[in-house]
Amino acid sequence: MASADPPALQHAGTYTGREPVAGWLMSEKLDGIRGYWTGKELVTRKGYRIHAPGWFTKHFPPFALDGELWRGRNDFAFVQRTVLDEVPSENWKEITYNIFEAPEAAGDFLSRLQKATTWFKAHPAPHVRTIKQTPCRGPDHLDAFLKKIESLGGEGVIIKNPALPFHAGRSPHILKVKNFSDMEGTVIAHTPGKGKFEGMMGSITLRLENGIEFKLGTGFTIADRKHPPPVDAVVTFKYQDLTPKDIPRFASFMRVRRD
Repeated sequence: MASADPPALQHAGTYTGREPVAGWLMSEKLDGIRGYWTGKELVTRKGYRIHAPGWFTKHFPPFALDGELWRGRNDFAFVQRTVLDEVPSENWKEITYNIFEAPEAAGDFLSRLQKATTWFKAHPAPHVRTIKQTPCRGPDHLDAFLKKIESLGGEGVIIKNPALPFHAGRSPHILKVKNFSDMEGTVIAHTPGKGKFEGMMGSITLRLENGIEFKLGTGFTIADRKHPPPVDAVVTFKYQDLTPKDIPRFASFMRVRRD
């Protein structure tokens, strides 16, 4: 993929339970590929061009949008395969673009979203949606909302202080809420399997962003072990918490990231 400069994205922090979330807005955290519309083209979070078919972006606006390319819950592999293919396929007909921000618009969060909504009312595109935002009454309401999303097979919740203007970077005013944590690491080595995994990968060694290295050996299918993520691949894993040495505890492989 030809790389552009990574867009100036807003990144969610992690909900601790101590934040004053009453009056904030909740939405489902969609498990897809983030797509940033520059006003001219779709790019990934790292700035790589997304080769969307012309009809998909035909009615997109001349201003920036941030959203999730998504098909449905537990369909990440389909979305990643479709969206990151340099030759767009018929599978794009099953992809929706779900807007959660209009970064360059003025005003508070709802004012920014309204700019996108107004545009698409005048320029309809059936595969484009604005992610529904639900006002939060407090921590108990947030917990109930999370349980509902999880019962439907969803990954988690995003909760956001709607009163603030957009700013790029990690923010304490936009938080992800999940019953597990996840992280990314770069594969630096493979360890051969033993016993029932003889002749396959037993574990991979990951290097985290902070330089910590550790072995990840659970969460893999037999197919994953026969064809493990290559060295230099970036993978996502989930974990329960961190040890005193900041090593993820009870880590389990989730997926390879290509975006």
